[in-house]
Amino acid sequence: MSESPYLSNQLLIAMPTLADSNFSQTVTLICEHTAQGALGIIINRPMQMSMGEVFDQLELQSTNTTLCTQPILRGGPVQTDRGFVIHRDGSRWNSTLVVSETLHVTTSRDILQSIAAGHGPEPMQMVLGYAGWEAGQLEAEMAQNTWLTAPFQAHILFDTPYEQRWQAAAHVLGINLATLSTLTGHA
Repeated sequence: MSESPYLSNQLLIAMPTLADSNFSQTVTLICEHTAQGALGIIINRPMQMSMGEVFDQLELQSTNTTLCTQPILRGGPVQTDRGFVIHRDGSRWNSTLVVSETLHVTTSRDILQSIAAGHGPEPMQMVLGYAGWEAGQLEAEMAQNTWLTAPFQAHILFDTPYEQRWQAAAHVLGINLATLSTLTGHA
């Protein structure tokens, strides 16, 4: 059985040499990757915005103060006004992308209504924006040693503090990012 050349349901871990401010020291969940390109969501960049503020903007009511203070993540530089909810459970929402059997990304308002009412999926993470790559672009960046890839680990997204996710994702591979050389080459 051959391995897929695509990286859906993988984590992209920015190499320490990646200087682009949009992606420096990021961990990106690849939600979809095909011959046409890739869509990913950065999972370690909290914004100065909370779920409560999103609920207020959408005129939704929630009495869960813990939920209302949960930070929103900046998922990437593309369509930063577009919301995504990453969650484990999910076949009952109006617009859901199935990343894997256990991981879903929903973009429809109905999930936010359920979350505000206390009936939404748990755990979950709200994100604004995404990262996108055109056909062949991500593959070219991989060939230039811009990224490491690791299998998605739910505990990194749902249980690990934001500031520790970059290192935690690399640890899945047994790598300490602080010890990597800033020089890259090709064998």
